[in-house]
Amino acid sequence: MHIAIIGAGIAGSVTAYKLAKAGMQVTVIDRFDQGQATDAAAGIVCPWLSQRRNKDWYQLAKGGARYYPEIIEELRIDGEEETGYARVGALSLHQDPKKLEAMQKRAEKRRDDAPEMGAITMLEEDDVRQIFPLLAPGFGAVHVSGAARVDGRALRNSLHRAAKKYNARFVSADAHLSMTAGQIVVTAGDEEWIPDQVVVTAGAWAKELLEPLGYSLQVSFQKAQICHLQLDAVQTEDWPVIIPPNDQYLLAFPDGRMVAGATHENDDEMNTKITAGGVHEVLSKAMQLAPELAEAMLTETRVGFRPFTPGFLPVFGRLPKHQNLYVMNGLGASGLTMGPFVASQLTKLIIGQETDIDISAYNPVSALV
Repeated sequence: MHIAIIGAGIAGSVTAYKLAKAGMQVTVIDRFDQGQATDAAAGIVCPWLSQRRNKDWYQLAKGGARYYPEIIEELRIDGEEETGYARVGALSLHQDPKKLEAMQKRAEKRRDDAPEMGAITMLEEDDVRQIFPLLAPGFGAVHVSGAARVDGRALRNSLHRAAKKYNARFVSADAHLSMTAGQIVVTAGDEEWIPDQVVVTAGAWAKELLEPLGYSLQVSFQKAQICHLQLDAVQTEDWPVIIPPNDQYLLAFPDGRMVAGATHENDDEMNTKITAGGVHEVLSKAMQLAPELAEAMLTETRVGFRPFTPGFLPVFGRLPKHQNLYVMNGLGASGLTMGPFVASQLTKLIIGQETDIDISAYNPVSALV
């Protein structure tokens, strides 16, 4: 069976890897535009402290955190050691002791159904700063030992290498879909073919791709600017991820590399321009948390477009008018957390296996006009 996958971010990459490993003939097509969410993102895998009340969203996020060790072990067996994933724990910060107590209770309540959370520990300021020395005074924290960090670009690249070991083919081209004699035709550059199955995992670009087939997918986007910093002579490999009270985050990677993000910009047009205002917002909030970052070198700022579907709930599955056309979209700001798990469920659907969860809430029909 020949399967064409359009979009090589986290969704398409896991889908390609799993399908190729299952023995399918897989072709992945992507323009590799600047602004892809996966390419820009650094992810925190710690959904259990979220205050979002949408149970369907939480089911995917929780499933994502549980699934990560499995996909990382699969990649390791296939020779991929540099996945960008590490289980380093998380510090969820607050200056209000009552807020910390509520956070701890919420985490402990959810641990019954998510033992992968690991230990949940309330930490005082001195203990917090011992674990993450750059932090400003005044913060207590709830520490969750099972949380992890992910480098989106590194994970995507490892998935591509692993998929190629199972003969997946990657085509860098602009893809188009059309119909001929009742069959879906995929055009990529100077190639044209009729695959057995088509999977659209094109994120914020999916709407224009599906329009020639008569679909109007309601997918919007949000721009994120993310700053990468370099510290000198600091060993940061084991530092936990930082979840502050605001909408920002701090991630530490090996060899003094820090990632601070991210903006949430609701623009009408896709513009990958790095702005002074965006960088100022990210860095000023980061330095409020960790003042010593003022001495770090700013090495890079990445831009990505998070895709959202109605209700901020991801959709995936078969589209109604074509039995061989599938879509996965709307992972939003939680794409790196839930993407591999959702892709694993989509893969099972494509090859006719039973999914691990009830997927009816994520029917893509809900995102069609």
